[in-house]
This record gives sequence, C-alpha cells and structure tokens, in this order.
Amino acid sequence: MNVIIFGATGMVGQGVLRECLRDPGVGRVLCAGRHAASQHDPKLRNVVVADPGNLADVAADLAGLDACFFCLGVSAAGLSEEQYRRLTYDLTLGAARTLAALNPGMTFIYVSGTGTDSTERGRVMWARVKGATENALLKLPFKAAYMFRPGAIQPLHGVTSRTRLYRILYQTTAPLWPLLRRLFPDHVSTTERIGRAMIAAARIGAPQAILEPPDIEALARTTD
Repeated sequence: MNVIIFGATGMVGQGVLRECLRDPGVGRVLCAGRHAASQHDPKLRNVVVADPGNLADVAADLAGLDACFFCLGVSAAGLSEEQYRRLTYDLTLGAARTLAALNPGMTFIYVSGTGTDSTERGRVMWARVKGATENALLKLPFKAAYMFRPGAIQPLHGVTSRTRLYRILYQTTAPLWPLLRRLFPDHVSTTERIGRAMIAAARIGAPQAILEPPDIEALARTTD
C-alpha cells in the first residue's frame, strides 16, 4: 500500500507517519505539506508545497497512491469564519479533488474532530465548517472516504504538538493519561492507536463513513 500524509509534522500526523513507517504492509510514504517531516526512512519521501491545497506543480508525484491520511488542520481561535473556511474547507477540498482525479481507487481519510456538525447549521463555527468539509469529501469519487472524529488524544513515542500551549498542557497532565485511558478506553485514544486505526481503515475498510472515538478504537483493536 502506497500512502500520502498531509500534516505529518502535526501531532496526529506524526503518529500516523510513525505507524506507516513501522507497518511492513505500507510500501511508500509520501509526506506533503509546507514543512518536511523530520524522520528518515528508505520508504519516506517529502514533497514540500507552499499551498497544500494547490498540488498542480507536484501532480506528477501523486499518482499510484492507495490511501491519503489528511491530518492537516488549524485552530479556529482568532479566525473569522471566512478565514477558517479557507484554511479548512478550501484547502482540504483543493487537495482532495486533485487526488481523486489522479487516484480514483484511493481511500481518503480525513481527521476532523468530535463535535463536528454534519448539518452545517449549528451555532459553533468550527463545527459547521468541519461538517461542510466532511460532507463535500464524501461526495468525491474516491473508492472510499472516512471521517475520523477523535476526542482526547495522548501523544506517545516522542510525538509532540507544534502548538506551545498544547505542549505545556500535555506535559502537565501526563500523569493522568494512563488513568483516563483505563476509565474511558473507548473515548481517550493515543497517537499510536489513531495511526493504526487509520491504516486499518485504508486496508480493510470501516463499518461507516463517520467514525467517532469508540469506532476509531474498535478499528485499532483489529490490529492488536
């Protein structure tokens, strides 16, 4: 299986990349984004693009892919709905449309978030925009598309957030994570479990298109 990862320098993306590099069933890993992934591996190649939503200049590198793990995203804090939509909906759909045209047999997996609003009419701005993005992705001519909506995520194996505030939060709450995992095993995940679940969805599929935290954990269990 040949895959492409968007947002491989973010927290979820780092976890997915780690699991792809460790999985013997993943042959080629292409990382696309504004920054190159820091890992080094014979099956890893970086494609640095100024605008991940416009892949015209690197289209020749994007054929022959079986799965896309789209982990790229920004916080809505401080942004207007127009700004957030441009960085979320427009960017994601720009990349997805190019990939769908080049790889009609691809499985596309989008990292959204718990609380996403599929009706696109709710009061929470980010949830509306994420819902619109999910709905548009599900209409594209991919072999399959899955919307991952993780909840709380524990970073493992040296994975860190690029956001300083989140790094501090994860460091100060680190002792609580094992307890939370035991108390809420279907709702508190890890970067490792999410990465394995995404690979499983690409490889064997999933029961439904929209996957909430318990569904993600159920997929991860298929790899245990």
